[in-house]
Amino acid sequence: MQTVPSPSLRRFLPAARHPHDREIWRLALPAFGALVAEPLFLLVDSAIVGHLGTPQLAGLGVAATALGTLAYVCVFLAYGTTAGVARQLGAGNVAAAIRQGLDGIWLATVLGFAILAAGAALTPRIVALFDPAPSAVPYAEQYLRISLLGVPGMLVVLAATGVLRGLQDTRTPLLVAVVGFTVNAALNALLVYPAGLGVAGSALGTVLAQTGMAAAYLVVVVRGARRHGASLRPDWPGVRQAMAAGVPLVIRTLSLRVVLVVATAVAARLGNVALAGHQIAANLWTMTALALDAVAIAGQAIVGRYLGAGDVAGTREATRRMVEWGVASGVGLGLLLVVARPAYVPLFTEDAAVRAALAAAVVVMAVLQPVSGAVFVLDGVLIGAGDGRFLAVAAVLTTAVFLPAAWAVLAFGGTLASLWWAMGLWMVARLVTLGVRASGTAWMVTGAVRR
Repeated sequence: MQTVPSPSLRRFLPAARHPHDREIWRLALPAFGALVAEPLFLLVDSAIVGHLGTPQLAGLGVAATALGTLAYVCVFLAYGTTAGVARQLGAGNVAAAIRQGLDGIWLATVLGFAILAAGAALTPRIVALFDPAPSAVPYAEQYLRISLLGVPGMLVVLAATGVLRGLQDTRTPLLVAVVGFTVNAALNALLVYPAGLGVAGSALGTVLAQTGMAAAYLVVVVRGARRHGASLRPDWPGVRQAMAAGVPLVIRTLSLRVVLVVATAVAARLGNVALAGHQIAANLWTMTALALDAVAIAGQAIVGRYLGAGDVAGTREATRRMVEWGVASGVGLGLLLVVARPAYVPLFTEDAAVRAALAAAVVVMAVLQPVSGAVFVLDGVLIGAGDGRFLAVAAVLTTAVFLPAAWAVLAFGGTLASLWWAMGLWMVARLVTLGVRASGTAWMVTGAVRR
């Protein structure tokens, strides 16, 4: 029996039976599942290693932060590949689409082994940057040194995920992510305790899972290449072009990272209560961002394909519809954050002061969810259009808006809620810049290749 939304809820939802809805959700729902599965890798590692002792868990935390930052920066391999492949697909050039995707995979392979070599030599220095307790240092170095072996596989997974998303396939990445998560959990449980490898076993299990996921992706991509007659050999000019296209996305990503790091630093200056509350709030923000980012990933694939086919009107209409769904999803998530506060806030801490600070920050976060929904979608749309240079400039400018606001929170004795309002100013600045760009036509460059 079909469920009918209540009148109070129906007004927040976009009009039903829009022609783009089926396409959006066919891509967005599996993408959401894959996005949620990925963070669970380190969560499982933490849950298993945590029973070994505090120094082991602290060491894992240091190494995981370093690896997470690497994955965050290298996400351009997925985003840039998605846009390029989708354009070629829209133009009807399936073989060229796969060929362009292979350029991204070759780039990921080269970068992966280069990072592996550099990281192996710099492991002690990387760990020292975090200044962990002496008892945690050997575990951090051990976990990081072994985990670096999985970096080539991790980057290949990112690039290959972009290939399949560009080909309008988000189900295969979901399947690979679920199987990879399951294998990772099983290997960790086996290698850490029965095999007696401890922290090394956890790292090795993750490396094997990541490498297996990369192999699975390569099987799918290679089969597609052979089916459509695309060469598997590296096209070095194409690889260099993929790298050049990724540079603006790296600048964009690093600018976003600066905001998150500065926000944490400001929370630390506000005191332990604010820092503890901010840590929890940031995790909640990340989880809601995963939900909203699923529509953005659909936007990357859909917009790239429409522009490749030269369909400007379809691009505009699909963008408008995805923004509607982004805002509606943000409203829903915002309401859920506020209504469910009494249920989940006590789960994170027993400290009354931290609970109060977190509850106030969550209200601000909830207000920002509709804005975030629109921002993430527009960001995905412009990534799908290959508008990387604008995104890089806009990211730097909006970060410059946030920094004085963050300073003001400290200068005027603000609270955790004040810090989140400063982040809200940043999100509004992003909405303005992205919205103005999307309302114009400069980003709508049509054709198989953006020139």
